[in-house]
Amino acid sequence: MKKIKMICFGARKNEQPYFQSLNKYGYELTLVEELLTEDNVDLIKGHNAVMLRGNCNAKLRNLAKMKEMGVEFLLTRTVGVDHIDVPEAKKLGFKLALVPGYSPNAISELSLTLALMLLRNTASMTNSTSNGDFTVHSSYFSREVRLLKVGVLGVGRIGLTTAKLFKGLGAEVIGYDIYQSEEAKKTITFMEMDEVVKLSDIILLHMPYIKDQNHHIVNANFLSKMKDNSILINCSRGGLVDLSSVITALKSGKLAGFGADVIENESTIFNKDFKGQSTGNPVIDELISLYPRVLITPHVGSNTDEACRNMIEYSYDNLQEYLDTGDCKNKI
Repeated sequence: MKKIKMICFGARKNEQPYFQSLNKYGYELTLVEELLTEDNVDLIKGHNAVMLRGNCNAKLRNLAKMKEMGVEFLLTRTVGVDHIDVPEAKKLGFKLALVPGYSPNAISELSLTLALMLLRNTASMTNSTSNGDFTVHSSYFSREVRLLKVGVLGVGRIGLTTAKLFKGLGAEVIGYDIYQSEEAKKTITFMEMDEVVKLSDIILLHMPYIKDQNHHIVNANFLSKMKDNSILINCSRGGLVDLSSVITALKSGKLAGFGADVIENESTIFNKDFKGQSTGNPVIDELISLYPRVLITPHVGSNTDEACRNMIEYSYDNLQEYLDTGDCKNKI
């Protein structure tokens, strides 16, 4: 059997023991903490398989270099593939595969956390107390989630899991999806999207991003339909949200808060340290200046033990299926 030397990019230190312990096929691994960029692509030399994570650069120039270096298998331990120039990769003959899914609870629990932090003004309070201010400000006054309507846009595995978490807290959960499963109907009251937007106190985005269909679906018009003092959470894809419109809505008081694990063009921001300086993007700079009404996490929804395990296992299995059969059910 062909000896596999695989380089895995974006393998954080806390994840590396999983890469090793789950390596039941005996692949020869090189684990790189950094994401794949044009600056470190030469690390691939000598490997015939590459494993990526989100925000790795698998575009034209890097793909051409990989081909020159003899890479045959290009795997991503993600569901989304927007970091890969898929048409070009196919043209160059790479065998591609993705992860069909992983623990939905990982994303859903982060969505819930961000929403409750904004609802209960937790970040504002802990920020004050960390600086020695233990007074109770009027801005700390809160609503109870069980008395609110929570809207979920995109009710796949993750959206439904999120809905169940909020339902468990006593909230009324409404939602929109083109496909309405019987299982989801046990938890969610389905409505047209405009109705969900109009009635919800908290809106959570869990829909896939399809550039020519829902790019900036959250825009000024969308936000104008939302309830005053509502909360918006995006743990799906950054391209769904026009951040400039969100900033305007926050400043006007239309939005009480915005939480996001993903932002548009995040590869230029995430995994970088801008402490004490500008990010170079004035929109992002203005957005983060609105903390604690804006809570941003650096695309860590899948950064849990179970999700990590799922993503690595699927990727290893995808490669082995290619080796054993020449094909893969999770091919791109």
